[in-house]
Amino acid sequence: MNILITGCNGQLGNEMQLLEAAHPEHTWMNTDVVELDITNQLAVEHFVAHHKVDGIVNCAAYTAVDKAESNREAATTLNTVAPAYLAAAVGKRGGWMIHISTDYVFDGTRHTPYTETDTPCPDSVYGSTKLAGEMGVQKFCKNSMIIRTAWLYSTFGNNFVKTMIRLGNEKTELGVIFDQIGTPTYARDLAQVIMTAISQGIRPGIYHYSNEGVISWYDFTKAIHRLAGITTCKVRPLHTSEYPTPAHRPAYSVLDKTKIKSVYGIDIPYWEESLRECIAQLSNESE
Repeated sequence: MNILITGCNGQLGNEMQLLEAAHPEHTWMNTDVVELDITNQLAVEHFVAHHKVDGIVNCAAYTAVDKAESNREAATTLNTVAPAYLAAAVGKRGGWMIHISTDYVFDGTRHTPYTETDTPCPDSVYGSTKLAGEMGVQKFCKNSMIIRTAWLYSTFGNNFVKTMIRLGNEKTELGVIFDQIGTPTYARDLAQVIMTAISQGIRPGIYHYSNEGVISWYDFTKAIHRLAGITTCKVRPLHTSEYPTPAHRPAYSVLDKTKIKSVYGIDIPYWEESLRECIAQLSNESE
C-alpha cells in the first residue's frame, strides 16, 4: 500500500519511521508541514490523488494545551479542519485512515476508566477541537480508526519524561501535581499498535490505547528520577490548585483498553516497563 504519515517530525511520527523498515512491502510517505501543509485542502487532495494514497496515519496535531485556550483558531485548523481534509481525500479513494486523538475529550470527573462508549465531555479548547476532529474523520472516511491516547512521551521531541530528567538534574527541589491521575504512553508502543492495525487490517471505530496501570504525575516523576538515577532532587506533591494553568486538565483520565486488546489480540506493556526502556534509550543516546 501507499501510506501517508503526517506529523513525521513529532514523537509518534518519528517512532513510526523507526518501524517502517520492517514493512518494506508498503511505500511510506513521511511528511510534515514542509512536505505537505495538511491545512491546505487543495494541497491535500492533490497529494493524495497524485501519490495514489491508500491509507493515512495522522500524527499531526496542535498539542499546546494551554496556548490553545487563547489561540482557538490555530487549534481548530490543525485539530479539526485538517483531519477532515485528510479523511475526505483518502475517503474518495476508498482508502483508510488512522487518526490519533486524546483523553482530553473527557472532563475527568469520574473515577473508573473511560470506555469508547462513554459520552465525550471535553472541558478545554484542545479537547473540544480534538473531539470535533474525530467526528470529521468518521464523517468523511468510513474506513477510519480513531485511537485516543494519553500522556505521550518518547525519546524524540519535548515531553514530560525528558523535562523531568532535565529539571531533576538542574534543581534540588521540584513540585509536581499529585491529584491528576492517568496512564503514561510510550510512543513506541503506540506506533507498534498502529503497525499491527495496518498489518491485520483497519477495523473502523474508536479505540483507547495507553500503557497499562494507573499513576499520578507526582508518582510518575518519582519513577522517572529513580530509573534515571537522579538522587539529588526532592520531589514534593502539589495540588492542582497550587499550579494553575489556562486550560483545565482532567483529574482522572484513565482509558479502558479492553476493546483494542480483544480486537487486535495485543498485549500492552505496563507503564514502568516502557518507561525503563525509554530512559535506557535516552541514556545510550547521551553517551
